[in-house]
Amino acid sequence: MTRFLVIVGLLSLMHSGYSAAQHRSYLRLVEQDFQGFLPMDILLQTIISLVVTMMGVVQVSGDFKEIRALDDVKYKNIDTISNRPSFYIFNHRGRLMQ
Repeated sequence: MTRFLVIVGLLSLMHSGYSAAQHRSYLRLVEQDFQGFLPMDILLQTIISLVVTMMGVVQVSGDFKEIRALDDVKYKNIDTISNRPSFYIFNHRGRLMQ
C-alpha cells in the first residue's frame, strides 16, 4: 500500500509539473505576462502530491537509526568496535616464515 502511495504521489508530481509547463506555454500563446504565480489547482495538486509522496517514502523506508553515533555503539566493548573484518589480509609474507 505504501509503495502505491509513492508511485501515485510521484505520478501526480510529474503531472503537476507538466501542467505548470502547459500553463506557461498557454500564457505565451495568448501573449500574457507570467505573474509569478500558478493557478490554485496546480499549486494544490503539487502540495498534496508532495505530502503524499513524503508520507509514502517515510513508510517505505522503515525504522530510522539514531542521529547520534554514540547511541549505535553504546553497548559494544572496545574489541568489537575496532574489529574491521574488511581489513583482514591473509595473503601476506608471514605465511612464508613458518
